[in-house]
Parts: sequence; C-alpha cells; structure tokens
Amino acid sequence: MAIKRMDNVLIVVEDLEAAKAFFAELGMQLEGETRVEGEWADRVVGLKNVQSDIAMMRTPDGHSRVELSKFITPKATHDGFGESAVNTLGIRRIMFTVDDVDDVLDRLRSHGAELVGEVAQYEDVYRLCFVRGPEGIIVGLAEELDGAQLVAPTLLVVTVLSQGIPKPFSEEDATTG
Repeated sequence: MAIKRMDNVLIVVEDLEAAKAFFAELGMQLEGETRVEGEWADRVVGLKNVQSDIAMMRTPDGHSRVELSKFITPKATHDGFGESAVNTLGIRRIMFTVDDVDDVLDRLRSHGAELVGEVAQYEDVYRLCFVRGPEGIIVGLAEELDGAQLVAPTLLVVTVLSQGIPKPFSEEDATTG
C-alpha cells in the first residue's frame, strides 16, 4: 500500500488568528503552534529564506487536521483569482460533517463567514451548504439526516453535482413531506 493516511490539508493565510478562531468555532481544536524556518524548510518547500508561523487544528475525533500557515518570508502570493468559485481549478473547499448546519452556520457568521449559495437538502440523507470564511476559505457543512446510511458527504456531493443541484430545502418541504 502506498498511502498510510492523509495527515493534513494546508491553508496559507494572512491573518492566522482569524483563521484559528474560525476553525475553533467550527469545533476544531488547536493541536499546536510553531515557527518553521531554516535551510531544511527552504529545501522542502522550494523557496528561499522561509519563515512561517503554523497552527495545526485537529477535528474532535482526532483523525483529520488542517494546517494553517502564515508566511512571514517570503510573503504569501495571490493567485489572481480573488474569491474563487467552487468550480475553479485546484483545491477549493474542505467538507465537515456537523451535528446541526444551522447552529454551525450561525456561529461561523460571527467570524465573518458568508453562505456561498443556500442550505439545501438532498433527499432524506443530508442538509448541505458551503460557507466562505476568512480570506475566502470555502468550507462545506453536511448534516446527516435519518436516511444517511453511512453515505459519505463527499460521495454525496459528487453524486449531487453529477445529477444537478437539488432544490433548496424549505419549511414547506418539511410540512409536506
């Protein structure tokens, strides 16, 4: 087997404190912080004079991590896309399963998060949404419903996108079944 596990996803940010607060509000725990610098760092990332502050955030189950990095030198660069859409080439979002999409969305809004589209329900399986957090970071939120028989949200998103986005969930839907 070539891969043992996925250790983390790196997100380069300008405001490390805001990014840490955003992911902490989401429910992640700060695992540790450090400064990375020196010849070995230069060699591994292919840049010169690397100096970066890093915060490692861990999911409550301990299996997944997000590495937040603020480059002191060389300064971080922009890709020219600004706030990229979800369909822009490259890595665009991280998805988390949460207990209550509405509660998490309300809490993240206090950290500047904005809903990208709408909260949508896919059959009786998931309620899903994308939010844009600090520095344009897109986070997917998935709330399992009664019919969610171990269908991973990532597989669901692929299925939904290949079939077309389902209509948004409304209060009327809840009363009409």
